[in-house]
Amino acid sequence: MLSVGEMRAKEERFPIRVGAVTYLNTRPLVVSLPSLAPEARIEVDYPSRLAERLQRGDLDVATIPSIEYFRLPGATIVSDACIACDGPVKSVKLYGRRRVEQIRSLALDEGSRTSAAMGRILLKERFGLQPDLRTLPIGTPAEEVDADAVLLIGDRAMLAPPGEFEFVWDLGEEWSRWTGLPFVFSMWVARPGVDLLGLDKTLVAARDDGEKRLEEIARSDAPALGVPESECLAYLRDHLVFHLGPRQRRGLETFGRMAAEHRLAPAGVPLAFHNGKPA
Repeated sequence: MLSVGEMRAKEERFPIRVGAVTYLNTRPLVVSLPSLAPEARIEVDYPSRLAERLQRGDLDVATIPSIEYFRLPGATIVSDACIACDGPVKSVKLYGRRRVEQIRSLALDEGSRTSAAMGRILLKERFGLQPDLRTLPIGTPAEEVDADAVLLIGDRAMLAPPGEFEFVWDLGEEWSRWTGLPFVFSMWVARPGVDLLGLDKTLVAARDDGEKRLEEIARSDAPALGVPESECLAYLRDHLVFHLGPRQRRGLETFGRMAAEHRLAPAGVPLAFHNGKPA
């Protein structure tokens, strides 16, 4: 039996507040987390909202869009578990209603921050375009927004919206072709001054266990998404990378530098890792 002092210490120590994304692509990172970290308070939300809550101090650790890491002073990357791609990603797409050279307006999925920045960078760097930006609210069908192009992310990007399109870009593929590097969409980030209490190691263990459960995740999530189980499995297994390795870090650094050049993030923000080194 715990002593009174030990009980008070446990109460003060927990719960650590963890924010996770609702999308299929994050399921391998979090499916095992409740059982591995029963003391944590895990909350799910959209990526953009998690970033705001982490900045406000409502969360201690969260999977946030990588662009938001560069905008959050003092934040640290706390795990080598991430959401990345090294080629086509399938779940981040730009649907063009006009030829790319004719795009004058761009609707951005409200749930997106990183993909929105990447899309703007690619349009400016490759075609010299700076379209007027419009918001596609979460839950609003793409066909209801009047724009020359629409950027969709997450589960709904995997299903083509109604209508005819002049082009469809898979932004992971476009980035890889242009830079020769992977793209990191999100990672586990802690706000400044947080005591992780060993959560960093747990996040790695959860990712490792989740990677063993891809078939189970595809089978359970496919019906709600309206995507065949085989496509869900291929997406998780063949298009996503869940490890923040050396090439992924180079891709992330390149994105941060280019975001700064386009005034989408502060300049000179290094990759800062928990304990001062990559996980």
